[in-house]
Amino acid sequence: MAGPTSSSQAGDPADIVAGDSSAKSPRPRMSARNRLLFFVTAWLVVLMPPLFWCNTWFRRAPPGTRITQYLKDEKHPRHIQHALVQIGERMGRHDAVVTRWYPELIRLAAHPVEEVRNTDAWVMGQDTSSAGFHETLLRMLQDSSEMVRGNAALSLVRFGDATGRPQIVALLQPARILASASGRVLDTDKVGTVIHQGGLIAKLQVDRSAVARENDRSGDAAKNDQQTIEIRSPISGRIRTLSVAAGATVTARAEVAIVDPSDDQVWEALRALYLIGEPDDLPAIRPYERELPEVSGRVRQQALLTEKAIRDRSAHP
Repeated sequence: MAGPTSSSQAGDPADIVAGDSSAKSPRPRMSARNRLLFFVTAWLVVLMPPLFWCNTWFRRAPPGTRITQYLKDEKHPRHIQHALVQIGERMGRHDAVVTRWYPELIRLAAHPVEEVRNTDAWVMGQDTSSAGFHETLLRMLQDSSEMVRGNAALSLVRFGDATGRPQIVALLQPARILASASGRVLDTDKVGTVIHQGGLIAKLQVDRSAVARENDRSGDAAKNDQQTIEIRSPISGRIRTLSVAAGATVTARAEVAIVDPSDDQVWEALRALYLIGEPDDLPAIRPYERELPEVSGRVRQQALLTEKAIRDRSAHP
């Protein structure tokens, strides 16, 4: 078969013009400046989330020297937490190098920042061969923070120590949030809101003028002595009830809210009680056996398994 003649070959400008007199002129191309802006924007969209993640969360493992520096960085508690998480991960891999930081872990059990002590209690449970950790965790059962006490108790279970059983049972209980002072409610969160540990529940405006007068302070000082107090949740979970509304007046130690513990907290507590729970703990466990929207499937299953394990131990001591 003879090939097409040169006058009818595709792409010949003459044929295009002759064959389609209505052909449109090509669209104007994007300028070099606009192309550059487009590519820069695209790169930022792709690059910024990983950079933000690396710089704000615990995914960038510092070298050994930086871990040592971070553990002593009192100005940045988050650096201390970063180092603790990395040490915990290395302990999970049975990295013998981490023992050099064990004295620091014991020291941090008395750190003034609750989040540091909380992370520290979890990390010390990763190596049950350390007698120093065991003794320190026992002392942490008396910590002022419910979450630190609970984490210390959970870590003690890894040591085969059930001393913290009451603290673990307490992790199943809702938190009753009280007003730290008398005042007027400025704002509140909503019932059903999922809240993190330290999350804001309500704001109070407190008048300190009476105290100022008792201390013979000047009138100007008394007028400016309006203080806003933030009421925060000691645990992660969900706000079950609110006992106050914006504009209301509350007295010191009055109930402000009740917060149910988070799914993760309940699940960890039930797993620990599976091993060390006693019949007296069953009333705290049974509410999580119900088929309710707020009880997840894994929590309900674990609650049932935990009660069975407790009953079996009781029947065969």
